[in-house]
Amino acid sequence: MLADLGVKELESAIIQARKEGKRKMIRASLDLYLEYMVSGSTIWRYRYWDDSKEVRLSIGKYPSVTLKEAKERRDELQRNRERGITPKETLTPPKPLEVITFEKIACEWFEQNVGGWVENHASKVRYRMERFLIATLGSRPIAEIQEPELLALLRAIETDGRLETAKRVRQVAGMIFRYGVGLGVCERDISWSLRGLLKAPGVPKHYGCMTKVEDVAGLLRSIECYHGSAVTKAALLFSAHTFARPGEIRKAEWSEVDSDRAIWKIPAGKMKKKRIHIVPLTRQTIEILQSLKPLTGHGRYIFPCDRNLRGDRPMSDNAINSALRRMGYSKDEATAHGFRSTASTLLNESGLWDGDLIELQLAHAERNAVRAAYNHAEKLNERRKMMDWWSDWLESLYKGEKEDLSDVIIHGEMESFPK
Repeated sequence: MLADLGVKELESAIIQARKEGKRKMIRASLDLYLEYMVSGSTIWRYRYWDDSKEVRLSIGKYPSVTLKEAKERRDELQRNRERGITPKETLTPPKPLEVITFEKIACEWFEQNVGGWVENHASKVRYRMERFLIATLGSRPIAEIQEPELLALLRAIETDGRLETAKRVRQVAGMIFRYGVGLGVCERDISWSLRGLLKAPGVPKHYGCMTKVEDVAGLLRSIECYHGSAVTKAALLFSAHTFARPGEIRKAEWSEVDSDRAIWKIPAGKMKKKRIHIVPLTRQTIEILQSLKPLTGHGRYIFPCDRNLRGDRPMSDNAINSALRRMGYSKDEATAHGFRSTASTLLNESGLWDGDLIELQLAHAERNAVRAAYNHAEKLNERRKMMDWWSDWLESLYKGEKEDLSDVIIHGEMESFPK
């Protein structure tokens, strides 16, 4: 058996390798070599056998790693092999644990849920998440965030007088932390402990609406005299007659209208409760649509943006409110959403229509979720009669033929309408 090389013998072997000018393996011991490279670099190699396969590992460069240090490293690797730890595992440093930041979990949570939200709600959630939570806590490991940090963030929002926003931001934070708990990246929802520590928002301000018959008559006449965009004027009248949500109206598409059946079928993705909603179209609403057909029928949207000639962009979400302001109505008197409150109040006060029928037409939540999933056309005939009455009443009110909520025309029993 060859004896191990000493330091002087090793240096002599390196000098000889340089003279030869070629790659050479210099054996320092049975399982330790010094590899001389043509470039002049010298690297320690530890050789061992793994399932009859020779393996050579680099354990440092000479002379940075001396002969003595190389042997010590070799001995450590051999001891670890006896304990079942491979040399590669010994030499490869453990990867640092990934830091799971609040921003990472928040964005993942948002992407998981955004598909089930309407666009307006998704936009609000994203704003609250990015503007307040990620901007302050985004880079922090989610597992390390404690109640005082989140409370300080919420109190800063309160200081600006945005009490409702602070409440909503806490709710968003809670959903993100609960998502993190489910993934196992944090232990608890810290927002739960902050309940009761925030200032209570004041009484919510209701949308400006009209509930007096004479005020509604005046509004209808003002709309008829409106000298702005014909599309906006039509949207105002359509809002009054259908009392659908402003977002549903401004994003209404021609493909959603079934002229033969006289219905407007709003897809679930556009509805607040993510369920299909059918709006019966009355004679008056059909006339509004027919008047718009030459103007916007070539495009996608019934009520497109005025500056979008192709009709592939809906009107602004503030278009109807701006028109009401130009007509002289303040936000406390009339709003785009206020048409819904007006219809709900006056239909209930008429005493002619069941309250559940009115709620159904307003597309408010159905308590029985299973029933709701299969009944988007529920009571369509009854709702059609109510909507016909409502449109006829508005028309007679505008013409000055009625000054109260007395019945205008109660249509006779209708034939079964196809579902």
